[in-house]
Amino acid sequence: VTNTGLTTVTGDLGVYPGSAVTGFPPGTIVPPGMIHAADGHAAAAQLDNSAAFGFLDQPCDFTYPSGQNLADLSPLVPGVYCALGSFELTGNLTLTGSAGVWIFKSSSTLTTASGSSVTGGDPCNVWWRVGSSATLGTASEFRGNILAFASITLTSGANLNGRALAQNGAVTL
Repeated sequence: VTNTGLTTVTGDLGVYPGSAVTGFPPGTIVPPGMIHAADGHAAAAQLDNSAAFGFLDQPCDFTYPSGQNLADLSPLVPGVYCALGSFELTGNLTLTGSAGVWIFKSSSTLTTASGSSVTGGDPCNVWWRVGSSATLGTASEFRGNILAFASITLTSGANLNGRALAQNGAVTL
């Protein structure tokens, strides 16, 4: 995990395998959150991350071509949304419905443009299964749990109400 600014993490931050966590401070972890570098908590979290990544490989309710802009589909009800390549977001994605789970599966990347947002839905019930890497653009307001096979980057001013879980690469804040 690498941080280059005044990032605030509410909850735990972990790395496994390896132990490289840089940029805290100036970044802060809000108590009772802690940094777990190559400890048992981080190892268990990485096993859970791998299991969740596999579990999220659910059959698709809706399938789109690569490069699908999610803002064009808004609003969306709970379901499993799949891209045969990448998902993009260049505006607002509204999630509707009083209850349910949203799963977004891209076989490659997830990229948001600056100022993009995801609104609605309980962040605990929004899942992003990314086949390679995810990048949240400057000042994006994003919700849900991002599980990326490779890496996750949150650029300057990006806000994630959820988790950023990378299996094989870095999380850069």
